[in-house]
Amino acid sequence: MSLDTLFTPFTYKNLTLNNRLVMAPMTRAQSDNGVPTKEIEDYYARRAASEVGLILSEGTVINRPASKNMQNIPDFYGSEALQGWKNVIDAVHQNGGKMGPQIWHVGDTRSSDTYPEIPMEKVSDMTLEDIQDTIAQFAASAKSAKDLGFDCLEIHGAHGYLIDQFFWEVTNTRTDEYGGKTLKERSKFAIDVIKAMRAAVGEDFTIIIRLSQWKQQDYKTRLATSPSEMEEWLLPMKEAGADIFHCSQRRFWEPEFEGSDLNFAGWAKKITGQPTITVGSVGLKGDFMSAFAGEGSEKSDLLELLRRLERQDFDLVAVGRALLSDPQWVKKIKEGRTNEIADFSAQSLGILY
Repeated sequence: MSLDTLFTPFTYKNLTLNNRLVMAPMTRAQSDNGVPTKEIEDYYARRAASEVGLILSEGTVINRPASKNMQNIPDFYGSEALQGWKNVIDAVHQNGGKMGPQIWHVGDTRSSDTYPEIPMEKVSDMTLEDIQDTIAQFAASAKSAKDLGFDCLEIHGAHGYLIDQFFWEVTNTRTDEYGGKTLKERSKFAIDVIKAMRAAVGEDFTIIIRLSQWKQQDYKTRLATSPSEMEEWLLPMKEAGADIFHCSQRRFWEPEFEGSDLNFAGWAKKITGQPTITVGSVGLKGDFMSAFAGEGSEKSDLLELLRRLERQDFDLVAVGRALLSDPQWVKKIKEGRTNEIADFSAQSLGILY
């Protein structure tokens, strides 16, 4: 199969990319007290110089108590952190790249580095005032992204963090308008966030939302168990102003529902008619869980990915660990130098290079 499809330009609204390859958001937690450093700037600039079509930053948090669970996760508010991000986007542009920040709130999650004195923000305990301020802070960070010169933004609505905790019946036991028995009802918080962020950036600025069926709390759980449930979940977000759906899977080749080999991104595109991003062990044989267990992963070919992309199941392809271990991954793929690509080493998770 030809690599041409991967290196075809992509345009949507204000966003024009030279190819279909996206650097997936990956938590680095190496911004000093939330402020991106020169090392962070250089880390992203290297990927831009290596022809990554679109860089999505690691998760960056809004101005809410306990919005992050590690001290050195970057903030996306406050003059010092925003100046750091201004340096990052300027460096990315100088190296020919495009970039969007991923805007995040971790919700009720813990890590070994969680501040013990700060209670995590729990969906079912949030007052309506808490919810409205959280929505306003998502919008404020969205406006900052546009003002700083970023090319788009991504909302983190996946992996068991705050927005996803509203989606999930296990973590959302609210009995007011932000709860409900159905996934559609429990989507109100996400819809209100999208609407507020859309109002903050205007109609032409591209908004991506990252979603997942699986949660870090339960890898086997599913929000939408059928195409009709997925339709009730995704279409209201499209109507609220989401442009591109970033569909997180552990393995991109796995079908989402019985009776079709379409993956999550394939179904999302079919249902919404919007562009989608696929992700999940692209270019590697093992999924990300092996990395957290300290294991590496051998590289793999892209034949199945290309088959699905040529079939137009999805529009963009996010690459994570392969780009951590090899900043030159995109150029090597483009130039046919796959023999020069190193296998993924779990040590890459803790190193900026």
